[in-house]
Amino acid sequence: MAGHDHSHDGHSHDGHAHGGHFHGGHAHGGHAHAPKDFGTAFAIGIVLNTAFVVIEAAYGYLSNSMSLVADAGHNLSDVLGLAAAWIAALLVRRRATARFTYGYRGSSILAALFNAVVLLIAMGAVIWEALVRLVHPEPVAGTTVMVVAAVGILVNGLTAWLFVSGAKGDINVRGAFLHMAADAAVSAGVVIAGLVIQLTGFAWLDPAVSLVIAALVVWATWGLLRDSVAMSLDAVPPQISPDAVTGFLLGRPGVAGLHDLHIWPMSTTSIALTVHLVMAEGHQAHRHPGNGFLNETAEGLRTRFGIGHATLQIEEAGGPACRHAQDCAA
Repeated sequence: MAGHDHSHDGHSHDGHAHGGHFHGGHAHGGHAHAPKDFGTAFAIGIVLNTAFVVIEAAYGYLSNSMSLVADAGHNLSDVLGLAAAWIAALLVRRRATARFTYGYRGSSILAALFNAVVLLIAMGAVIWEALVRLVHPEPVAGTTVMVVAAVGILVNGLTAWLFVSGAKGDINVRGAFLHMAADAAVSAGVVIAGLVIQLTGFAWLDPAVSLVIAALVVWATWGLLRDSVAMSLDAVPPQISPDAVTGFLLGRPGVAGLHDLHIWPMSTTSIALTVHLVMAEGHQAHRHPGNGFLNETAEGLRTRFGIGHATLQIEEAGGPACRHAQDCAA
């Protein structure tokens, strides 16, 4: 389909005749997944993890533990990710402007993408250093590793818990939750490695654990990267079936056809749709007083599919051909 730019200011508008078409109002019933305020969670998480990064990196250097340094690098990337996610969460709430007609909702998608990319880069550096240590293992202070990593379990576990309620509905918050939960699990692995090193003296276990840590983090992050890239490219959200949406729209009274259907995420919690609906010749459903047809259709999209921002353009069969319909057919 050809691209079709609809610039909106985020407010409800009444339908109006334009260019022979009737542009339906936005008829919002409210966004299906309004973002919650996790400002306190972000602030606590950033403070706790920044302090822990400094402590972990220092003790990792002093104890010659690559697994602690690796985990500190991972935690540093999480601090950056938490900061980016927090900034995005604040920007999402800013009002739309004449230039940014959707506001700054898309910043939450960029933050999730930034989170994933930074984390993968950090893990690449960890993997490289761990491979070097495997070839040239060095002695490690197992007790120090265990104590510091145990503190990490508490810090990361608490931070993850702060985000658990929003992890399902917001990919931006999910990114923060996944990182913290992964860190807690990683710290538990480091504790086990420190204990085994104490008992056996096998220094190679430290870089080996680092590689396992990096592999787990990359695996956990891959889904976040995939989803955030798809969102940044305006892909239809995976929980929505375009065929189901098409079927619903074609089932509305008087709708004989449609074209130029677009469904995309405006942010990590809100979804938009634009479509041209072709009404059967002589059918009057869309002329219902008070824009009843438009409001009912928009409400159906919201309740059935979670699409809270629908823009419907009405065309009448038998009228002049719509240029966008021709582009879609091509």
